[in-house]
Amino acid sequence: MTAAITDAAHAVDAATVMGLLPARPRILALGEPTHGEDVLLDVRNDLFRQLVEQEGYRTIALETDCLMGLVVDDYVTSGTGILDEVMERGFSHGWGAYRPNRELVRWMRAYNDGRPVAERLRFAGFDGPLEMTGAASPRQALTALQAYLTARVDADLLPCTAETLDRLLGADDRWTNPAAMRDPSRSVGRTSEARELRLIADDLVALLDTQMPHLIATSSSDDWDRARLYGRTATGLLRYHFWLADTSPSRLARLCALRDSMMAANLLALAERGPTLAHANNAHLQRDKSGMRMGGRPLEWWSAGAIVNAHLGHGYAFLATALGTIRHHGVQTPPPDTIEGLLYALPEDRYVVDARRLAATIGDAPARVSPWFGYAPLNPAHVAGTDGIVFVKDSPPS
Repeated sequence: MTAAITDAAHAVDAATVMGLLPARPRILALGEPTHGEDVLLDVRNDLFRQLVEQEGYRTIALETDCLMGLVVDDYVTSGTGILDEVMERGFSHGWGAYRPNRELVRWMRAYNDGRPVAERLRFAGFDGPLEMTGAASPRQALTALQAYLTARVDADLLPCTAETLDRLLGADDRWTNPAAMRDPSRSVGRTSEARELRLIADDLVALLDTQMPHLIATSSSDDWDRARLYGRTATGLLRYHFWLADTSPSRLARLCALRDSMMAANLLALAERGPTLAHANNAHLQRDKSGMRMGGRPLEWWSAGAIVNAHLGHGYAFLATALGTIRHHGVQTPPPDTIEGLLYALPEDRYVVDARRLAATIGDAPARVSPWFGYAPLNPAHVAGTDGIVFVKDSPPS
């Protein structure tokens, strides 16, 4: 068995990855089994550089707030801002503090310096403005969309004034109250103001559609793309807040599904722009349903990868990543009969394995059990749904 896996294992480089795929995908998704491990982010950075230099990729999309990501995109494309502030303001989940993320942003800025606009690299966040503890106010998305339309269409076409929008939104801390995640009664998502805002957001997005020829003609491509992003985010956030106030047993599963749906919509928009490397947790990018336990209940929902794959077919490719040891979190050498154990027995520190050949080899290999909640081992049943498995042997001590 080890010999068969050895024959299917190759260096992690752009040429090898493309050789596993029937065609160059519009979205090449690279998963990770946990967040915050520098070695995994280094692998991502190395692969992206090669995809840029050898395969013509121009965009990288990370599992971070899509609106905050605009700060990073402005910096890498035009040098707007100071790197320290960009890393603080341009990433959610605290990921601006990670060394490899800083190195990625610095490299992209240097690459773009002096290049024509059409050749510049782009950065995107594709997560919603969401955290495990709650959701952002829809203010930024709604007011930006309102301002874009106000500057370009007749005032009588707008569903409300900026003053009405501000009144209905109220204080932002009403929306961001972390208590609402555990107590639906603390959410403002089903107040009369929130319900009216959902109708307004729907009308604003409808204006983007009905006025599209005029808006495209009078906007730069970046302004048009951002207006659509504001529309997706405003409606997505208001929908999320509505269901945050739900009291039914399906509440948490629905919230997870809505988050992945927002991710998928952002990835599909990026696919229209050109080939993109997307990086996020394996569970968000896999072609199967995702699942977890929360509040003592098993939850299941369709992942962003499953949704994007349904739209793009061969235009979507997914590489899952597995990690051998994370000793500083108690994840020791994997048992030899697990997928991670079989891969760990190979001599190289990192490589990519043909998933189809691996699936035919592993048989009924058991799933690895992790002592650390933050690390999700590979699910053997999901291997056949990937295009390749990237394996990294060890995460150095932090």
